[in-house]
Amino acid sequence: MDIQRPSNVRRTRIRRAIYGAVSLLAVGIVTIGVARLKPAAPTVDAATLWPDTVKRGPMVRQVRGLGTLVPEDLRWIPATTQARVDRIVVWPGTAVTADTIILELTNPELDQEVQDARLKMQSAEASLTHVRAQLQDDVLTQKAAAAALEADYQKAQMQAEMTEALARDRLVSELSRRQAALEATQLRVRRDIAQEQLAMRAETTRAQLAVQQSSLDQARALLALKERQRAELHVRAGLDGMLQLIPVAVGQQVAPGTNLARVANPARLKAEIRIAETQAPDLQVGQPATIDTRNGVVPGRVTRIDPSVQNGTRTVDVALEGPLPNGAVPDLSVDGTIELERLPEVLYMGRPAFGQDQSTVGLFKVDPVTQVATRVPVTLGRSSVTTIEVVAGLQAGDRVILSDMSAWDSVERVQLR
Repeated sequence: MDIQRPSNVRRTRIRRAIYGAVSLLAVGIVTIGVARLKPAAPTVDAATLWPDTVKRGPMVRQVRGLGTLVPEDLRWIPATTQARVDRIVVWPGTAVTADTIILELTNPELDQEVQDARLKMQSAEASLTHVRAQLQDDVLTQKAAAAALEADYQKAQMQAEMTEALARDRLVSELSRRQAALEATQLRVRRDIAQEQLAMRAETTRAQLAVQQSSLDQARALLALKERQRAELHVRAGLDGMLQLIPVAVGQQVAPGTNLARVANPARLKAEIRIAETQAPDLQVGQPATIDTRNGVVPGRVTRIDPSVQNGTRTVDVALEGPLPNGAVPDLSVDGTIELERLPEVLYMGRPAFGQDQSTVGLFKVDPVTQVATRVPVTLGRSSVTTIEVVAGLQAGDRVILSDMSAWDSVERVQLR
């Protein structure tokens, strides 16, 4: 006989509902977990990066710039008169002395000016001689007149004294005595006036001679100037050294003041280094420096700092204190490094591609185990040419990436391979 089996539909539905709920819960948990996972770090080839290790110890602060060697003894030779370049005697690169003739110039008008100046001087000399002779004659005439008046006064004085004696004995009248005394007084006054005129004549003579002498001196100075200008048509070096430049050509007309040649002493050179204005505030006269001529390094010392800024740089003069290497010539391009100060014990690292001193930047610090580089904020302090002080954010021994990481600005971690 048939036995009725109990129905399992309800139980099956419950089981299915439980399985569905569990599945939904599992899917939700997995979804939440996946959502909370950090995105995978991008992979970067370590060979393309520039890493460095943070160190603790002394750090030398330096600034560096490009520059040139320039002579300390430099002379530009200008033209002193209008002239034409007739001949170039020696060419640049030749060793010269102070008396070496470099150029020969011509100016026919200058020869005529020299002759005119000589004639004017001779005329001034003749005028001075004539005036001196005439004044001497006038003085002698004045002296003769004064001497005659002196003699007349002495006679009148003697006559007055004799008449005075006779009048006391009543041998002459009182009128005669008074007349003789009056004549003596008049002659004394005239004699005194003549002496004063003679003294004033001497002063006048000196003044007139001074005027003529001044004219003669002017004529002589003009002649000396013209003769010197004619002599300077033979352009001389004026300095022992090397002829560097002749900026004129044969046949060229030159005006007064035109530079004709440049002579320098190649044995005495200095370096002119151009330092970026952002690195120049700590520069001081006397700081040590080194000059790299690419054929040797020469020690030096800062002697002058240009107070003005040109094209974003300041010019610093460095006196060289060591022997010059072979090939060190004027206008040679050099690299200059100036030591600002020595920091005895600081935390420092290589200078990153981006980040100025006294600023905070984000740098990637490398985990030595996982080779994962994580961005950390780093506070920078004082900087040098290749190193910079670390104020906060890193410890000694940490490895950081100094190269440009701007391509990964959107991520906080990178995986090195």
